[in-house]
Amino acid sequence: MNRQELTDEVIKRKAVAVLRIKDESKLKNVIQAIYDGGITCIEITMTVPNAISLIEKMSEEFKEKVIIGVGTILDATTAESAIKAGAKYVVSPIYKKEIIDIAHKFDVPAMTGCFSPTEIQTAYEAGADIIKVFPADVLGMNFFKGILAPMPYLKLMPTGGVTLTNAGEWIEAGAVAVGVGSALTDKKSIESNDYKKITENAISIMDSIKNSF
Repeated sequence: MNRQELTDEVIKRKAVAVLRIKDESKLKNVIQAIYDGGITCIEITMTVPNAISLIEKMSEEFKEKVIIGVGTILDATTAESAIKAGAKYVVSPIYKKEIIDIAHKFDVPAMTGCFSPTEIQTAYEAGADIIKVFPADVLGMNFFKGILAPMPYLKLMPTGGVTLTNAGEWIEAGAVAVGVGSALTDKKSIESNDYKKITENAISIMDSIKNSF
């Protein structure tokens, strides 16, 4: 898929699982559990030990079943390494034009982190495919409604503050997709190898989104 097709797929699938797992040996089982619950966009963040090599391994393992991207990207060099390892989209908690440029060079979407209306518009003009509003819980859903009124062309995705039951409310507020982290992959479930619970969490998130339509 090209950059536009990948962007469209993320928007179609509505939920991106943001993974910050400390024990890399559990990553495969966690991704499988999330997939079993209906979430098929996986963001492996750079805070995961050996993230680059894991992106390559998980991309090979799951192939077309999931769309694996990289998160917590802070510079173009790391973005390029992740893309070459198989990342299909690049997510950053900050706005840097160099990250957008390198993603586009390899024909993958860039989802840059922004907080203010000016920052969001700047990222849009720089070519960000989806704008990650972060931390979204600080701004709230009314921010989405407020900013989309004068700028309805924006493609916004909240990360931070998305729960098992309010994902659909973010979509109703105007988000094109949601990024879900700790609510989906809670530490207790991972530590106790309770992958069934992670699957149940994923189902709850997708049910919330489906009920918003």
